[in-house]
Amino acid sequence: MTVHDKATTALSRRSLLKGGAGLVLGAYVVRADRLLAQAPAAPKINIAPNTFLIIKPDNTVTVLSKGIEFGQGPFTGMATLVAEELDADWSQMRADHAPSNPELYKNLAFGIQGTGGSTAIANSYIQMRQVGAAARQMLVAAAAETWQVPAGEITVENGVIKHASGKEGRFGEFAEKAMAMPAPADPKLKDPSSFKLIGKEGVVKRLDSADKTNGKAFYTLDINEPDMLTVLVARSPKFGGKVASFDATAAKAVAGVVDVKQVPTGIAVYAKGFWPAKMGREALKIVWDDSKAEKRGSAELLQQFRGLSKTPGKVVKAQGDFDGSMAKGGRVVEVEYVFPYLAHAAMEPLNAYLKWDGDSAYARYGCQFPTPDHMAISKVLGLPIEKVKIDVLLAGGSFGRRAQQTTHQAVELAEVAKAIGPGKGVKLVWTREDDMRGGYYRPYSIHRMRGVVRDGKIEAWSDTIVSQSIMKGSFFEAVMFKDGLDPTSYEGSHETPYEVANFKCDMHQVDVGVPVLWWRSVGHTHTGYAVEAFVDELLEAAGKDPVEGRLELMANKKPRHAGVLKAVAELADWKNYKVPEGRARGVAVVESFNTFVAQVVELSMTDDGPKVHKVWCAVDCGVAVNPDIIRSQMEGGIGFGLGHILYAEQTLDAGRPVAGNFDTYRSLRINEMPEIEVTIVKSTEKPSGVGEPGVPPLGPAVANAMAKLGIGRPRQLPVVPGASA
Repeated sequence: MTVHDKATTALSRRSLLKGGAGLVLGAYVVRADRLLAQAPAAPKINIAPNTFLIIKPDNTVTVLSKGIEFGQGPFTGMATLVAEELDADWSQMRADHAPSNPELYKNLAFGIQGTGGSTAIANSYIQMRQVGAAARQMLVAAAAETWQVPAGEITVENGVIKHASGKEGRFGEFAEKAMAMPAPADPKLKDPSSFKLIGKEGVVKRLDSADKTNGKAFYTLDINEPDMLTVLVARSPKFGGKVASFDATAAKAVAGVVDVKQVPTGIAVYAKGFWPAKMGREALKIVWDDSKAEKRGSAELLQQFRGLSKTPGKVVKAQGDFDGSMAKGGRVVEVEYVFPYLAHAAMEPLNAYLKWDGDSAYARYGCQFPTPDHMAISKVLGLPIEKVKIDVLLAGGSFGRRAQQTTHQAVELAEVAKAIGPGKGVKLVWTREDDMRGGYYRPYSIHRMRGVVRDGKIEAWSDTIVSQSIMKGSFFEAVMFKDGLDPTSYEGSHETPYEVANFKCDMHQVDVGVPVLWWRSVGHTHTGYAVEAFVDELLEAAGKDPVEGRLELMANKKPRHAGVLKAVAELADWKNYKVPEGRARGVAVVESFNTFVAQVVELSMTDDGPKVHKVWCAVDCGVAVNPDIIRSQMEGGIGFGLGHILYAEQTLDAGRPVAGNFDTYRSLRINEMPEIEVTIVKSTEKPSGVGEPGVPPLGPAVANAMAKLGIGRPRQLPVVPGASA
């Protein structure tokens, strides 16, 4: 059993504790079977300021974020929630990552420490406000005791603690004494009407922007420890391939290469720097055993998936009599939508650092799921949990790539450290090509949709889905599967916002040897497209306006869907706007992660494909904690979604991934970014996420605009296949 100082664990590298202890983290005890909090009077939901805050003598307040910061804004969001209740001045706020400890820093949405599902603010809204309120109460108590005045006579404003007698002080003066005060179990929270930071535009500036702009931000790739070895692993070019034999003679002859070892995932080259490691890897001679590898190409998968889509799958939801309604005749609409594998294409590929001395291990990287990664490293190295520490660093994007249900990066990191032996710090680096061709893509999927329109009314609707499971075989399967199916494969398809009397959604869950992973907005990336493109097809057959027809189908039962749809229609002046010659507009509305987003797209066609000129967007994410970040996340999601819907795909050639870099995996160029106008719907509902929900409506809105222009909705994505940079 080992006692760690969490402040030192998380923050010593940035010297946040220089100049005095102040109000800092307490100690915690870590056991092999679980992590036990020893924070002051830790309640059911941990709100102890000593766990989440560091208040230094210089009055700065550092908030430790449970969620990793890779561009989506949790540093600023968490700090806003704390500062609001603490009555701090925004200029004194700072943020950093919390260390790995699920008991103290678990995500309340799924019980382990990790970031995902657009839950960072949603799961922390009350908790972090309570942290701020509790800290404020403790600081006031400390000031009252120091000044010998009643606590009720003390006020706090903009980081200044005041008493009517004229006495005043700042947080840093009372932090040490406040640390000894009992933490209130149920601190009183502000009424939203008195908020000064939450929901205010132009008041809160992002905490991470300056350092990311001036180059001070520290990423895993910046790690350069003395005697550190950079490691690149040669992995099979086909998923499931294994090493049959290898010759490392030429690799070891490369200047700077220190050693070559076989590890479970391939052949690891250890070198004094990236380039010798890369050159050494290229010099390896490896014979691969492909006997159990995936050998099918994209064409074969399409044929198999297409065949299955024409047969009944396992029913996810059924109501009414779909077959009977179809038999009555009318305008039958049947379409197929095909969705390719997609890479995450984050700007920073995977990389991680680990120092193992035989007795303990210390890892540093952009870790999105600390809890399972912590356990994985412990298992591979044969260490007790308390002997492993993970320091979470900034990451250059993720879009789901770092949230690994298989913990494959952590496992490989520990394996390469184990293979070289204790005493060497190793930095495992995936190149761009490694990342692009390494799998863990958005699953390949097909939706076969059938419906019938009679007398101007949509009478029947079915959706047969063929897709892979993201969670099958992982620890998530036991807790998240429903009736043997992965719900992330059909989310959004079985519960649409539209009232159709005769409805059926069924699914074929297919095993393919290509590893897959959640991709920004997960199943909604394809289900949102299928539902919103198909409803437009049916409304067109029924002679209905796309906006009015959707509202009619919602039958006053989906007020938040209808709210964003009405808001975006008003923003875009849907009824009265005169669309320029040669252009058309399309609309879509999708709920994902309890956030509702509607978008209108205006586009024209060029010789190179669609040109999107403008996107109007309305979002309802409950209480808008940071409106500026919400707006930027909608803009980012639109750009991300547009590039992928137009150009991106990872194809397989006899099992080998083809695209390896941005020359063959086309992204949106800056000159292709449309004008965007965002409106945030005012709401008193609980906050929900915005990191992902801006993506799903964009694709179908583009498709529907293309149909309006007379080109037809794309049935197989990307819209512009084979595009290259």
